[in-house]
Amino acid sequence: MFIAGFPAGPWGTNCYVVATGPGSECVVVDPGKDAAAGVADVVREHRLKPVSVLVTHGHVDHMWCVAPVAGTYDATAWIHPSDRHLLEDPMAGMSPGTTQMLLGGSYEWAEPDDVRELTDLQELELAGLRFVVDHTPGHTEGSVTFRTPYEDQDISEVMFSGDLLFAGSIGRTDLPGGDHATMLRSLASKVLPLADDVVVLPGHGEQTSIGRERATNPFLQDL
Repeated sequence: MFIAGFPAGPWGTNCYVVATGPGSECVVVDPGKDAAAGVADVVREHRLKPVSVLVTHGHVDHMWCVAPVAGTYDATAWIHPSDRHLLEDPMAGMSPGTTQMLLGGSYEWAEPDDVRELTDLQELELAGLRFVVDHTPGHTEGSVTFRTPYEDQDISEVMFSGDLLFAGSIGRTDLPGGDHATMLRSLASKVLPLADDVVVLPGHGEQTSIGRERATNPFLQDL
């Protein structure tokens, strides 16, 4: 499996490009602000063809470039229905600070031409890869994670956790649609049952593992 990740934009949001290997179709996860150029560089260098864009949640720092990337490569965008409205109206999910930062600019958002909705425990077969969707509300109502098998003797799965779980922390719940109690339920039901060897690729910051977070993350320890 090939996974390329890079932080993009003023929020340093991690965007990932996932494929079975060079010269194949690929999936793009969370192309946020300024991510389109990075996606193009990875695609060109490794001769890839994006066929799907996976969105962990509808916050603007994760979906800013969903429509441009999906449009450029004629790819399908996937998002949970509870966050779908944010594709057209990301202001509805922004904090006052983010809104203030964007004031004075001219921005237009629209749904990609092909949008499909995700459901809990759905299995997606995309670009020769299998992804399991876990609905994990709390950061937003439509937050999801994506898990894919990883053929390595030391790693059973890779999880793209969005803003559910970070190295040493969890996502904030003070934005519109966020709820701390719901976040804790998502962590207890969707994260804690996973194997320790699952690698976590979060929406911000460094990668980690379920085992490491189970042992050291104070939010998981409290559960």
